[in-house]
Amino acid sequence: MRCYCHSQQPFELCCQPYLQDVSPAPTPLALMRSRYSAFVLGLGDYLLQSWHSETRGALTVDELSQTGLDTDWLDLSIVFARGTPTDEEGVVEFKVRYKENGRIVTLHEQSRFVREQSRWMYHSGQLNPPKIGANQPCPCDSGKKYKQCCSRR
Repeated sequence: MRCYCHSQQPFELCCQPYLQDVSPAPTPLALMRSRYSAFVLGLGDYLLQSWHSETRGALTVDELSQTGLDTDWLDLSIVFARGTPTDEEGVVEFKVRYKENGRIVTLHEQSRFVREQSRWMYHSGQLNPPKIGANQPCPCDSGKKYKQCCSRR
């Protein structure tokens, strides 16, 4: 079975090890993908555990589980990702499509990830981030222009 995060990888080789706490997500991108899969599966405990303690507020496992299960998730696409296994901070910009009240909605967010107790955690996000110009440096830090890098995904 292909992974829920639309990586085209088998679930057991992609997000499942993180969701079952076999191993921690090694990068912000891996954590982002596993959090999407957790929403699809209604795994509120994983979502809460992977949310940074500074920003999770009063969210509960039940709220997060129900939000995931009440939503008809359609797909996840990654705009760009920055952050390696040795970094302390990272960013993932993504778009999620889901169905709500019979219409398709797109959530576009640039998420910030930070390490807490040596594990990547979702910290915060900016909805509808400003567009990146084609000739601007790519935000993934590749050193290339955006049009020659992540805009091609």
